[in-house]
Amino acid sequence: MMYARAFDNSFAHDVRDGLVRAGQKTLPCRYFYDELGSSLFEAITNLPEYGLTRADERILQKHAAAIVERMPRNLIVAELGSGTGTKTRSILEKLRQRQIVVYYPIDTSGSALAKCNQDLGRLGAVFPLEMSYLDGLREVAARRAPGQPLLILFLGSTIGNFQPEAAIEFLQAIRQSLTPGDALLLGTDLVKPIPELLAAYDDPVGVTAAFNKNILARINRELEADFDLRQFDHVARYNQDAQRIEMHLRSREYQIVSIRKADLIVDFVPNETICTEASHKFRLEQVCEMAHASGFHSEMRWVDNEWPFAENLLIAV
Repeated sequence: MMYARAFDNSFAHDVRDGLVRAGQKTLPCRYFYDELGSSLFEAITNLPEYGLTRADERILQKHAAAIVERMPRNLIVAELGSGTGTKTRSILEKLRQRQIVVYYPIDTSGSALAKCNQDLGRLGAVFPLEMSYLDGLREVAARRAPGQPLLILFLGSTIGNFQPEAAIEFLQAIRQSLTPGDALLLGTDLVKPIPELLAAYDDPVGVTAAFNKNILARINRELEADFDLRQFDHVARYNQDAQRIEMHLRSREYQIVSIRKADLIVDFVPNETICTEASHKFRLEQVCEMAHASGFHSEMRWVDNEWPFAENLLIAV
């Protein structure tokens, strides 16, 4: 049972598109990150089961000097989805030892950018850009001086949230804003034992479940919906064929939900799910193949031994 009309709100538009989709209902994972969702995700990164963020930070802290040494002089740095820029500090500190730091954090969260500017501003010139990834990158490319080299940071494992074809398309779009010799430092979470992956996305304390359900609470608040969060269960699955972890919200019973600002009424049958996130895991050779298909050469990589995760230095060709 569905009813929908045209509207302008992009959040409402994306919610409607995902919930009227034939087969598997979906919601875009970028809408996890309202103020509460961002706080819950910060808590997730500190859980013992979730080793990804700590692995990312260990690599950057241990190898920041090696990363900077491979970059040309007069470098400017831009970061896609910077948040508060916490993980980037080690790279900027090493860069400051040889030149003036020019750093463009790009994020859609104004509050995160404000904190980034406050925390990292003493290291050099910080120019926050409250924009989407690609719009921000195009702005940085337009501002740099002719011939000035650029290092793009895309840390964490956000590239894993794209479908494989879309990941290549996104990297190709990044490449279009670069010139030969520019660099992309790309974070990729690697394949690991399935029980370890499932525990990371379904912790026993229930923080990840609260994080997942908050997307429904956000729809209730912002789009005047009537989701009953008690009637949905958090589910984490590993899709071995697709090599990805999936997070779902599973309906406990038949129910009808109204989303007023999306002009939508949608029903759920028992055990029907909404897929809220797909996080692809990579093998190292797959990262090289993806880089090559996107117009990059895989120059160097650093891998964490405690939690298989790689930072990959890709050079635009």
